[in-house]
Amino acid sequence: MGSSPVEMFRGDGRVDGLLCPSADTATRPLSCGYLRCWYGEAFPSGAAEGSISATRCDIQSSTFPGCYMAQVIAGSQNPVRVLVIGGTLFVGKELVRRVLERGYDVTVLHRGGHRPPAGVQEILCDRNDSEAVRLALRGRSFDLVFDHVYDWGRGTTAEHVRATAEACGTQIRRYVFMSTVAAYGLSCSDTPETAPLGLEDPFHYVRNKAQAEQMLFQLHDQLGFPSVILRPAFIYGPDNPFYRETFFWDRIRRNRPLIIPDDGSRLMQLVYVRDLVWLALRTVELDRAVGQAYNVAGVPITQLQLVRTLATIAGREPRLVFVPRSTIHAAGGSLSGSRQYFGENYELFSITVRVDKVQRDLGFQPTPLQAGLTETYQWYLRQASSDPPDFAFEDQLISASA
Repeated sequence: MGSSPVEMFRGDGRVDGLLCPSADTATRPLSCGYLRCWYGEAFPSGAAEGSISATRCDIQSSTFPGCYMAQVIAGSQNPVRVLVIGGTLFVGKELVRRVLERGYDVTVLHRGGHRPPAGVQEILCDRNDSEAVRLALRGRSFDLVFDHVYDWGRGTTAEHVRATAEACGTQIRRYVFMSTVAAYGLSCSDTPETAPLGLEDPFHYVRNKAQAEQMLFQLHDQLGFPSVILRPAFIYGPDNPFYRETFFWDRIRRNRPLIIPDDGSRLMQLVYVRDLVWLALRTVELDRAVGQAYNVAGVPITQLQLVRTLATIAGREPRLVFVPRSTIHAAGGSLSGSRQYFGENYELFSITVRVDKVQRDLGFQPTPLQAGLTETYQWYLRQASSDPPDFAFEDQLISASA
């Protein structure tokens, strides 16, 4: 191309006269990874003159097609090397799909319960076995690492996460860790990222996520480790393995009554899986994300509003039965399983968080809930079972409250 990298970058999204679509921040912003044509940021150290190589662009009509993660580093034609811890279910599955579309070299580390798609390398390993992870990753190096896995049965501790981070080599440009809004504890309102974490919380999920975050912050502060932490609210979307959206649609489509705890006014937030994956990739593109934690959530809604929205999408009028939580708990209601009475784990906590930081730093704009759930409903219809769930416990609650 004849120009040095710094000369090629003009600070206005143009490279040698070509308009990069990521300069348009009026819509969902995209950017060019190694090319760094966003907000006037500099090229990475060591960048040298070279040709641009790239995979396909998110904006097919771009005047600079394939700009996503364009490489200008020493004219390298090597693909971006990605490791996904997990990668075969829900968030990880969507992430793998998206990075494959971009032509990245993808490796999935998992226990082998589900097969990744064609074109993905596999490392069969239990991420909770720290020594096995070290051995499995020895001699390998990656540019990007996405850590999504939590073992609900045994717990995934900060030491497990540290062992993985340390085993991933010295060439990492990002280590994106999937935490949760629950890291603050199980009850808080309008919470910013600066709020204290539940480091000593009795619930292992809260405590382990919080302590893993603390460890990654320490690695960043002490060693410059390029970690980014995402704290999503309840994640929804196609392929959700949790019995949440499908719980309600299984009942709405059968004209079953829906139990609403108390008056349904408890607040909650959700985030679309495709938005979360977009954001995970966005953190790779902006150096300002390194060392930061970000809340990721949509607009707060009540439980009752969620149920009504789900019914509207299904084209039905919901049959609502309001039951006191005290009655539900006394009868042995549970967050999942045969005594589940609401979306899986939706009754676990009530947390609302602020998202102004992620909107300001990374340009995050959540998909409107109705739009995301409408797409999810189309997936639901394609895979919905004709076998009815067990409604015995719900019928018991409804009879007791009549």
